[in-house]
Amino acid sequence: MKSPILALAAVLLFSVCAIADEKLPQANDPYFKKAAEQLAQREALVPNTGKAKNIILMIGDGMGIPMVTATRIYQGQAAGKDGVTNKLAFEQLPYAALSRTYSADAQVTDSAPSATAMTSGVKLRNDVLGLNADAAWGDCAGSKGKEVRTIFEMAELAGKATGAITTTRITHATPAAAYAHTPNRDWENDAQLKEAGKGCKDIADQLVSWPFGDGLDIAMGGGRTNFLPDTEKDPEDEGKTGERKDGRDLTKEWVAKGNNHVVIYDKRGFDALDVKSTPKILGLFQRSHMTYEADRAKDKLGEPSLAEMTKLTLDVLKQHDSGYVLMIEGGRIDHAEHEGNAARALSETAMFDEAVKVVLANTDPKDTLVVVTADHSHTMTIAGYPKRDNPILGKVVGVDGKVTLADDGKPYTTINFANGPGGLFPVLKKGEAKDAAQPAGPRPDLSDVDTEKVDFIQQAGVPMASETHGGEDVAIYASGPQAYLFGGTVDENYIYHVMAKASGLGQ
Repeated sequence: MKSPILALAAVLLFSVCAIADEKLPQANDPYFKKAAEQLAQREALVPNTGKAKNIILMIGDGMGIPMVTATRIYQGQAAGKDGVTNKLAFEQLPYAALSRTYSADAQVTDSAPSATAMTSGVKLRNDVLGLNADAAWGDCAGSKGKEVRTIFEMAELAGKATGAITTTRITHATPAAAYAHTPNRDWENDAQLKEAGKGCKDIADQLVSWPFGDGLDIAMGGGRTNFLPDTEKDPEDEGKTGERKDGRDLTKEWVAKGNNHVVIYDKRGFDALDVKSTPKILGLFQRSHMTYEADRAKDKLGEPSLAEMTKLTLDVLKQHDSGYVLMIEGGRIDHAEHEGNAARALSETAMFDEAVKVVLANTDPKDTLVVVTADHSHTMTIAGYPKRDNPILGKVVGVDGKVTLADDGKPYTTINFANGPGGLFPVLKKGEAKDAAQPAGPRPDLSDVDTEKVDFIQQAGVPMASETHGGEDVAIYASGPQAYLFGGTVDENYIYHVMAKASGLGQ
């Protein structure tokens, strides 16, 4: 006769085996299976602990997490796909972290200290470039001796090539963090120094006379006025001149640095470059910032896209056997957000992602560390309960197919801003400044407004002439040597330390 205990054990064992063999009821669910695949891919990752020959830092200026999400949907919908399941190129990089962007003196940073933090590893004050936290804004004399060394300067001293390309002025805060040291980010040419800046070099001068190695190999963006004297006619815009008061033509000084130094102003000059000659390029495609991607086709003489500038830059820099350090900035994401103009901001971010695709297609993850991040966020929000395929720039339509109305009985858009020009609801009285912030009045009815048009300004909660930066964390995405060190929540100056460790620079 069997023992009752043994019999019970046999029953329990059978039950356990039966449960183990039984598939979960959700096992064939497509979302369940996709997540399981993602886990398997993560488990298969082998950290690259090697040394990086090349470093590429890609900064989407103002590209907060809401902007990443919205662009993912925007890009997918533009391709006729399901926007919410689309993935941007940089979202597919294997490692990610969150970056805290506060500056040494502010909860919400501007681009100058945040970019400097990434290029040099320190926190500093708002509106200050390339100096430590002891340097006060606008104090030229007091800034002396407070300069920090950037990873671009270290690269030049180590014999590597360097470059910075952007859709803003090449002397603007983010690209200037590669090479400039100044207590005021606005001192882009000598005329802007005035009395307070006497004794300091303007940023354009610092670019051309950069004393490290043989100088930047490639610098492309806008900002011609900062390099040309006010007596020199602009090469593209009739009736316009440069802004320099010292009589210096920095474009001529660039060319005089060597036989392979060239200056280009338009798409024709860009396309004519012989990259095999390893030219040292100063590209100045606009008097100020480059044209928004949404409007680029309208430019008189044409200008390259950020993706095109990226491809040409890599074609030149990869000829340097010692490797390179490169910054690529999608700078006008930020500008469109300041204007409360989501359509152009999304277009700029989508082009930034195209530049990421170019980088990934033209580099080897075995020897190139790629870091994609933002310097700060903005106040853009994605809100309401829109149905899954609702246009990201459209008015909110619920899963029931009906336009959703706010408590004031009017429709609203999925994307809005917490503050900005979209809050300037009242009609200004005759003679009032158009850029003056006005108290919010009744919210305009969007029922008959095409909110998907490129010029539409999203509504905002707080009326301000210019929308502001946001203070929340931004994302870091990375691949290549030492990229596995990105994880958790870090400060943005941590990015420098990973790049330095990966490359051996500054160690």
